[in-house]
Amino acid sequence: MKNFKHKTPIQIRFKDIDKAGHVNNANHLTYVEYARIKYFEEVLQDSGHWAKDLGVILARTEIDYKKPIFLHDVVSVYMRTSKIGSKSITTEFVIVNEKNGNEELLAQGVAVIVYFDYTHNHTIAVPAAHVEKLKHYENL
Repeated sequence: MKNFKHKTPIQIRFKDIDKAGHVNNANHLTYVEYARIKYFEEVLQDSGHWAKDLGVILARTEIDYKKPIFLHDVVSVYMRTSKIGSKSITTEFVIVNEKNGNEELLAQGVAVIVYFDYTHNHTIAVPAAHVEKLKHYENL
């Protein structure tokens, strides 16, 4: 996890567990979405009408499941931006379980996030302020 600066703890809820006794795979993406929101809040520190008028849309996601997650696991999601395009950014994430002082890999993947103008219903360029903050935070 040395390439990741941002880490978000995740609370596993009983409702996340399926009949097989582990977290259903659909919940992994919910954990990643929560971590992405926390990442954007911390890194971009953007205020104003961003959420109402301008925002982002998840365009693509890919996940590799490595090990199951169980109710009492101590789970966190690491998040980082690995690429900044003209209208999108690519994020990478890793889901880990803290066990016996170590972190074991549970899942990993990537997501492409497209910047979007909800008022006019079209994609927009990644704001220069976001590019600057992401590059600074990630040392890109």
